[in-house]
Amino acid sequence: MILLKKNNLPIGVFDSGLGGLTVVCELSRILPNESIIYFGDTGRVPYGVRSKETIIRYSSQDISFLKSLNVKTIVAACGTVSSVAAQTLDDLDVLTGVVRPTALAASRLTKNGKIGVIGTKATIKSRAYSRQLKIIDEKLSIFEKSCPLFVPLVENGVTSPEDPVVLEIVRRYLIDFKKHGIDTLILGCTHYPILKDAISKIMGKNINLIDSGRETALFVANTLEKSSLLANDSSKAKYSFFVSDEIESFKFEADKFLKWNVPYSLEKVNVQ
Repeated sequence: MILLKKNNLPIGVFDSGLGGLTVVCELSRILPNESIIYFGDTGRVPYGVRSKETIIRYSSQDISFLKSLNVKTIVAACGTVSSVAAQTLDDLDVLTGVVRPTALAASRLTKNGKIGVIGTKATIKSRAYSRQLKIIDEKLSIFEKSCPLFVPLVENGVTSPEDPVVLEIVRRYLIDFKKHGIDTLILGCTHYPILKDAISKIMGKNINLIDSGRETALFVANTLEKSSLLANDSSKAKYSFFVSDEIESFKFEADKFLKWNVPYSLEKVNVQ
């Protein structure tokens, strides 16, 4: 993993689009001293419908771009990349994806051992969460479902738990989980926490919803602390965002993910 011995270097974070901003939001809250460089590959989103080969190529390019900016570590804030290209992340020294931190949290919280997983088609097809959960505890029962309409809903700002269209889409995807009697549901795509209120409304408040963005941020914080690599001056924390497509639409949508009013720079780049 990339862990350069320079505490105040930024943390690099990447995702196929906007979803990784949920990780950025949690990192900024948990680690307010840390500078963050975020790359959202908005020109090629979504990754979840791409082939494995394409996802690996895209993520390799994203990682190379962040490395060129002299970050101290890199976080793959994308469920699809973390699931499909896990070996590539290891080979390219990425600190963590979202799968292991999220699976660990789910295994700790479940009481009846029945865990649901939702994600993109590529994430569910990879069965990365099932494998990781079984490594943690082979007695767990795991039920998985791809939810391909969730990312477009979030990217287009259609997320209100009062919107009947949103609730109907969520209900259609998740109704089987209620039949299986799960008590814990992994939101296996970093876009999905934006739909948390609608999901909770359909699933009920007694279901543990595991936010992959939050769990990943907690894992990063713990790792940096153990390695004595936490930044030590909040006044120097800066946020730099890069995208591969139109800037204005990103700026408009980013506020829904970030939920804070912190200045940041924003630039369009080509990583291919």
